[in-house]
Amino acid sequence: MSPRPDVSEERKSQILEAAVAVFAQQGFQETRMDDIAQRAGLSKGALYLYYKSKDAIIAALLQYFFSLEKQHLQTLLTVPGQRTVREQILVLTQQLTATMKWMVALRPLAFEFYSIAGRQKEVRQFLQDYYQDYCGELATLIQRGIEQGEFRDVDPEAVATTLVALYEGLALLFFVDPQAANWTQQIETSVQFLLAGIQMQEGPARTPTS
Repeated sequence: MSPRPDVSEERKSQILEAAVAVFAQQGFQETRMDDIAQRAGLSKGALYLYYKSKDAIIAALLQYFFSLEKQHLQTLLTVPGQRTVREQILVLTQQLTATMKWMVALRPLAFEFYSIAGRQKEVRQFLQDYYQDYCGELATLIQRGIEQGEFRDVDPEAVATTLVALYEGLALLFFVDPQAANWTQQIETSVQFLLAGIQMQEGPARTPTS
């Protein structure tokens, strides 16, 4: 008799998709675990086998979002291509804006996620590990640009931290008031400014004066 397939990941995805739909329709505060179970086609008992609370579901949703962004960066690092590092960073920025648009209906959950991080050590640790890894891999990409002569001899870790701060700050602005400005244009323009500041300048070297 062949072993039964493990459907746990499939079931979790099913629950998270149901939660997204219910949260978007009813709002976080009004949503009950019963509502999510019904939308997912599960009993409440089955739902609790995978997620013990709405907090746990929100944490799983946002961890998925963060993991997706990290996968985008890892792809740029590992898949060879014809793009310059500058172009790769702009592609990364465009992927982020696409994901943010997908997150519009869930923006109240972003605030809730950071609130949960303040209450739950494991969620806070996830965020710390995520940002450390993301900044480290982004610094590797910046270092590649330095070695290829695209960027000046700058501190790649400092540039990576600045870029992440730019992403996070503009993301927060987007979540607070998505209608305040053209967010997509603003983030791409801001990243262009940052990259222009570290770009290797062409032209003859200047001779120091005595």
